[in-house]
Amino acid sequence: MARRFCLVVSGLLLWTGMVHAQMGQTLVPIDPVLREVFNAVRADPRVGEALERIRLREAATIEEQIRITEIPAPPFLEDERAAYYREQLQARGLANAHIDSEGNAIGLRRGSGAGPTLLISAHLDTVFPIETDVSVEFRDGRYYAPGIGDDSRGLAVLLAVLEVLEESGIETGADILFAGNVGEEGRGDLRGVKAIFRDYPEIDGFISVDGVRMSRITIGGTGSRRFEFRFSGPGGHSFGSFGLASAIHAMGRAIAGIAELRTPSYPKTTFTVGTVDGGTSVNSIAADAVFAIDMRSNSPEELAMLEAQVKDAALAAVAAENTRWNNGEISVDFVLIGDRPTGLTPVSSPIVQVAAMAFDAGNIPLRELGISSTDANVPMSLGIPAITMAGGGDGGGAHSPGEWFASEESHLGPQTVLLTILALAGIEGLSAPLLQDRAVSESD
Repeated sequence: MARRFCLVVSGLLLWTGMVHAQMGQTLVPIDPVLREVFNAVRADPRVGEALERIRLREAATIEEQIRITEIPAPPFLEDERAAYYREQLQARGLANAHIDSEGNAIGLRRGSGAGPTLLISAHLDTVFPIETDVSVEFRDGRYYAPGIGDDSRGLAVLLAVLEVLEESGIETGADILFAGNVGEEGRGDLRGVKAIFRDYPEIDGFISVDGVRMSRITIGGTGSRRFEFRFSGPGGHSFGSFGLASAIHAMGRAIAGIAELRTPSYPKTTFTVGTVDGGTSVNSIAADAVFAIDMRSNSPEELAMLEAQVKDAALAAVAAENTRWNNGEISVDFVLIGDRPTGLTPVSSPIVQVAAMAFDAGNIPLRELGISSTDANVPMSLGIPAITMAGGGDGGGAHSPGEWFASEESHLGPQTVLLTILALAGIEGLSAPLLQDRAVSESD
């Protein structure tokens, strides 16, 4: 079994990570120049002391995670949690922390003034309705509550990192924005992060802390397009008006047609009709009907092609329903309810390499470079280096009432995040930021 050890340097604890019981990660080739800078950051006594403080304070971080969890935060109803989070950012040194126009809690830790800008965030919202019981229960070594991992863990990790960073006295080259953002889940449609990148065009890199188990770095964004297909017609009595076209019948034809579509397994492309509604009674010809459809792909071209096919299937279904019956007056409107862009951060990007080295520093097996739908989709689509990484610990049951979190080596999450931030942001007098200032690079 690997074991931890610390060295005392000039009276300070220097966190050296673990004695490696295995080879380092092999998924991400590391540039020797980046490795040299990362190792210098990791060896700095102030960094070692900050990492050790994170380990010693993990119980307090979990207590904060519990407090956040017990504040309900469905999409579009994140206000109470956002207000609390703003207070916590302020209490940890970000006097400028505020609630922005979209509802994000955001604060800036200024660097030397001559470096890039790095955004690190975790999302405030959960998938659960406002009436959901979010009380945390501890049993059999696990904490149970809806949202305890997704993403209360990420929010607590950001606060832990900020706290030790402020105490360390380390001045970074980069400005660092800390944010608890709204609207990551469901119909939130990444609205919080979209607003931040609208308001802060100077951001040069992004880290999203989301979930628990640390086995992957998400470097790609699965795009999605979500619509309500709304069918409408005259409607009437089921007996007296028999012969009129039905909105529900047209919807049924459309769903049947969509179900027969074929999509590629690579790049992975999917669809599902998730909800249906319509009609007024069992003895009525429906005047209205609606279904919601989710379409996803890792390829923007395949996603656009799928969207066109789905819409064509609905229009053909409407035409068939109108042809079948007298007085066919059914129509369909396509209402966009979600648009998550695709994107990719190259493996060669410093942000990916630095995160991979931070995994190695904690002897955390990096098993996958993933593609999924997270807040990082937005900057990726803009060509801004971005990744998503987990907050540490173990867990399961995300998006279910039985969601749980366990504190197995959970301090490794904030430690890994801190190392990644400091290498990217640079330490004044020690290392230059590894994150590129896009304004400078574009002018060169």
